[in-house]
Amino acid sequence: MRRPPLPHDLRPTRRAAVVPALPGLLLVAGAAAVSLVLADLLVSATGAAVSPLVVALGIGAVLGTLRAVPRAAAPGVAWAGKHVLRAGIVLLGLQLSLGQLAGLGWRGVTVVLVTVVCTFLLTLRLGRWMGVDPLTRLYVATGFSICGAAAIAAMSATVGGARGPAGQAVPGSGATEPGVTVDGDPGPDAPGDGDAVGTALALVTLYGTLAVLVLPWVVSALGLSDAQAGLFIGSSVQEVGQVVAAAGAVSAPALAAATVAKLARVVLLAPLTALVAAHGRRTARAADGAVRGCDDGTADGPAGTVDGSAGEDRGPAAAGARRAAPLVPAFVLAFLGAVLVRSTGVLPDALLSAADVLQRVLLTAAMVALGTSVDLRRLVRSGGRSLGLGAVATVVAAGVALLGTLLLA
Repeated sequence: MRRPPLPHDLRPTRRAAVVPALPGLLLVAGAAAVSLVLADLLVSATGAAVSPLVVALGIGAVLGTLRAVPRAAAPGVAWAGKHVLRAGIVLLGLQLSLGQLAGLGWRGVTVVLVTVVCTFLLTLRLGRWMGVDPLTRLYVATGFSICGAAAIAAMSATVGGARGPAGQAVPGSGATEPGVTVDGDPGPDAPGDGDAVGTALALVTLYGTLAVLVLPWVVSALGLSDAQAGLFIGSSVQEVGQVVAAAGAVSAPALAAATVAKLARVVLLAPLTALVAAHGRRTARAADGAVRGCDDGTADGPAGTVDGSAGEDRGPAAAGARRAAPLVPAFVLAFLGAVLVRSTGVLPDALLSAADVLQRVLLTAAMVALGTSVDLRRLVRSGGRSLGLGAVATVVAAGVALLGTLLLA
């Protein structure tokens, strides 16, 4: 039956939807402006390359740890952490062309690809062995293998914390319920999506900063050439800003090579999210079939359970949770489209420069919003597992990248 239309004075308006977000957007914009200015001051004072994204994450983490974000600002901060971030990622695609990737050669591309695959898979495997919850190890694996905070947020948008049948994660839901599972093992005490994202962001910031300090020394100790140093650093360091800081400390040619290698890793964000989403859909379908089998009395365990664990609600809400999400979020496809447009060479340099400035501003603002989900006290309370996983991921990425560079470059 068709519902009667709402009276005109009860219909939602754009203004009613925007007004609640204004306090948070103003907070994020102000903190982003401070981050940009502070990063410039640090560059002038120290001579080191300081990324405003890292500064913004730090400011957001301080706000989150002190719980200094007013309740009225929460909707706007959440909006910025989702939509502003996605816009920045799309514009990031305009800074990369297929010609740049071709410039790496097959050897450089091989080093980048092998490093990403090994870092992602080994971090997942070792994180499971270390007892780290599924969402946290997924986000840590993504951030350390691809491009730090932006990759973590993109993966969170692809694989949220929703629960389908039997507690399986539902890709693309964006929910934040605790107790989710990503790779099939139960997580009754696992943190929600926001907690897992915050932990992964804190680890990326911590270990990326350590890499900036340590890797130039490794390059010098091993006597790597500029090309080797750039490929090694660009293939192993998390954030783009951290890559710039580490490679810039070596030489300008090393910085150029590192930037291309890093952008090559960014391109792998799209296929990685697609593969993880496809795995999640297969897992959800298998769990759905198991639940249906339990209902029919054909599966092992008591009715309404899967392998003896309590089943989830199978009403309309559960059916909605099981709806298939897109394999790749729309903003990731838009990112790839931006790469293709840049590759055609039709965009003028002035437009590309303006897009570069805008994406830096947007990503800085988004990092403030994402940083507010970081609670350093929670990270400390979690014990050594999360910190240990970050250390493991750092060593794996740097070790594989160095070995590949020495063998191929």
